[in-house]
Amino acid sequence: MPRVAIYTRVSTEDQAREGFSLGAQKERLIAYCEAQGWDITDLYQDEGHSGRNTRRPAYQRMLEEKDRWDIMLVMKMDRIHRNSKNFMIMMESLEKWGKKFTSMNESLDTSNAVGRFVVDIIQRIAQLESEQIGERTYMGMRQKAESMDGMLGFNPPFGYHMDGESLIVMEAERTVVQSVFAHYLSGDTAIQIAKTLNQESIATRRGKEWTIWSIGRMLHNPVYAGYLRWDGLILPSDHEAIIDVEEFNQVQARMASRTRRSKGKQFLRLKEDPRPVSVRQVSAHANQ
Repeated sequence: MPRVAIYTRVSTEDQAREGFSLGAQKERLIAYCEAQGWDITDLYQDEGHSGRNTRRPAYQRMLEEKDRWDIMLVMKMDRIHRNSKNFMIMMESLEKWGKKFTSMNESLDTSNAVGRFVVDIIQRIAQLESEQIGERTYMGMRQKAESMDGMLGFNPPFGYHMDGESLIVMEAERTVVQSVFAHYLSGDTAIQIAKTLNQESIATRRGKEWTIWSIGRMLHNPVYAGYLRWDGLILPSDHEAIIDVEEFNQVQARMASRTRRSKGKQFLRLKEDPRPVSVRQVSAHANQ
């Protein structure tokens, strides 16, 4: 009697769109095994994990425990992988180990060349669908950014916290941010500022010491002047600024003068002209 490893997976996106709950997958696969007369040796399930990569704990454990089963069973092919390259790597490993792969919905048998060919074609179609979903998601987010219709998800930087979709200043951190910008304009370098903060036992948001890189990210971040940055766009926002636009631009000019790279030239224009523009466009505007 073949030994079967049942694998189920669901991500938040999948369950919302297609109703693939782990319980529903498990129930149907168990019934399928009973109808085939197969012996279920293990149940592996990954909840909240994408099929676009292999960084899934249950999936990895199933492969490590390959000696416990003969057949890997899933409800649909996209439950095991949404990337054709990863899928074919898995299939090569299964063939080397003498294991079989079965998809209940597609009724696929990988024990012959035709079955393996069909599996390859279906998997490539599944990857195409997955990539198209990603493209549509990106286009929707970009449209939201360009229309400035609400806050796009991101981790609030030092000095702010999120309240719903609003950025709120943290008063205990406001003075630290203002001090960093002021010291840089007075002539201190990023490494000198980081050393001062560490000597005063002021930690970063993650409780770590400040470095030249964390200070640099703060000085480059337009959120402190009341703007948001997303995918090359700098967007005016209605959240409270910690420093004014003029001071931010002075810092960018000073940083640009200390390096050959143009990354420091993220100048901002006043909010009387609230159109979203690219970093390159605002740099040109500031230099006029």
